[in-house]
Amino acid sequence: MVFRELLNIFRQELSHLYPRKEIDAVFFRLSSHFYQIKRIDLSLMPELKPDDNKLHDALDRLITGEPWQYIIEKTEFYGLDFKVNNNVLIPRPETEELVDWVLKTHRKNQLKVLDIGTGSGVIAISLAKYLHQAEVTAIDISETALEVARENAESNQVEIDFRAIDILKASNISRKKFDLIVSNPPYVRNSERKLMQKNVLNFEPEKALFVNDDNALIFYKKIIEFALNNATQNSYIYFEINEFLKHDLSNLLRDKNLNQYEFRKDIFGKYRMLEIELNTG
Repeated sequence: MVFRELLNIFRQELSHLYPRKEIDAVFFRLSSHFYQIKRIDLSLMPELKPDDNKLHDALDRLITGEPWQYIIEKTEFYGLDFKVNNNVLIPRPETEELVDWVLKTHRKNQLKVLDIGTGSGVIAISLAKYLHQAEVTAIDISETALEVARENAESNQVEIDFRAIDILKASNISRKKFDLIVSNPPYVRNSERKLMQKNVLNFEPEKALFVNDDNALIFYKKIIEFALNNATQNSYIYFEINEFLKHDLSNLLRDKNLNQYEFRKDIFGKYRMLEIELNTG
């Protein structure tokens, strides 16, 4: 069966899950990954056939809702390649926007940076890559996630101090004081599960996503408390946030007497990022 016919099968079998444009994009990504064939090659050589069943096997997995990134165990983030599997979240565009905000605000390279809940390491590694003299520490509760993050740090040629630590139980990490603390913590309330796509619910790690409705700010509270005790005098916290929790976060900041902060919208016009300037002196 030629690639063109396989593309039509992908469109038929996945039409109930994804729009056609997205199906085509996934098909050509998989073709490129498995066979190093570009989209234009398939246009110029319409009779070209794959020599194995990798696309058929991938389609079987896609039909279940499994993300294509897990099938090829690879994704791109901020211009870098990363390994991903079902032990880590697939990075989202808003996380790239958060990293971009940090990098454009802090051009000084000699910074001590902490990434809390690092997962696959995309935030920590991107900051280490582009803040060339930064000293980056990254923590996560999951050892399996840290295994992925260490592989990604090695493949992207950066040095990061990875540690298996539960931030909810940590009073300190080392004797370091941090200039930047960045986190994309769990923030989806359990009541919001019904709003989530099945491919997220069925395949991505729950522990990295969900919090109880009655304590939805648990990680933000703890990280702010941690930062106040473990940050340099003029330091910053950057959070990815749940758009529905902006008001609650504003109240939390007021209760903590933190008055220098900014919420920022993502490209879709939703409040998804927060910068807090700390003065711990």
